[in-house]
Amino acid sequence: MKVGLDVLGGDFAPEANVLGAIAAREELGDRASIVLFGDTETIHSILNENNLPSDTFEIVQTNESIEMGEHPTKAFVKKPNSSVALGFQHLKSGEIDAFSSTGNSGAMLVGAMYTIRTIPGVIRPCITTAFPVLNGGVSVILDVGINAECKPDVLYQFGILGSLLAEQIYGIPNPKVGLLNIGEEEEKGNMLSQSAHQLMKDSKEFNFIGNIEGRDLYNGKADVIVCEGFTGNIVLKQAEALYTLIRKRNVKDEYFERFNYEIYGGTPVLGVNGNVIIGHGISNANAVKNMIKLSVDTAEAKLAERIRKVFK
Repeated sequence: MKVGLDVLGGDFAPEANVLGAIAAREELGDRASIVLFGDTETIHSILNENNLPSDTFEIVQTNESIEMGEHPTKAFVKKPNSSVALGFQHLKSGEIDAFSSTGNSGAMLVGAMYTIRTIPGVIRPCITTAFPVLNGGVSVILDVGINAECKPDVLYQFGILGSLLAEQIYGIPNPKVGLLNIGEEEEKGNMLSQSAHQLMKDSKEFNFIGNIEGRDLYNGKADVIVCEGFTGNIVLKQAEALYTLIRKRNVKDEYFERFNYEIYGGTPVLGVNGNVIIGHGISNANAVKNMIKLSVDTAEAKLAERIRKVFK
């Protein structure tokens, strides 16, 4: 198996990405090889500084990147030799089994839609995040940013996609799916929530347990939490802010340490014809290492193939 990494993306590129690849290579062993998309001379320099030979990784040469401030669609089209564009070309051709980046997330989404495309039947691809729950596991919330506005059928599909992710990547059997709302009662919430609840309550495609409230995000009541991207992104940023405050106040707690984004590395883009992982723009080497490992887990689980079969 081969997994690709965009070396030029992210706030601390390229060093953090190459160092993360080095660490991932050590932990992965023979499970997968890593292909780096970036400037060969720069990569060789970092390898040399770490006493590693220049042939440690397969490298696809480019010094062109899509910067954070660029318009994703325009940049992807205008820069066919960028690290992101080349990564997707290799993913589409089957030369790599997964592609990950901590760079321009919009460009990663555009690349997925333009190059490998959405799985037929999936209305909207989405991204997720994993929240630590008190019992030691995690819950998955989706969407957390791509789809600010959704219709009820889209939220219904999020229940399917989230269940597959929870089962295949996080090992949660028959995951409990909850709809994030302002109350547990069926009639609570806005028209979107009420309509989505009506669709989800009789589902045979996932284990729907009804509405859950914000206070249930971390107690494990639901393994999969469904919401539109506007709400999901606010929840995600609030959790990140809480973790930052706890660290600034020098609070040492084993549970809250599990809010550290570095542990999870990134998130798969669900609903596209390939294994695409997006990482945080501020990722350090440890986060990049875990993003690469997640890309291997996702490819080994054949997540995209499983989603494709469900939506046939």
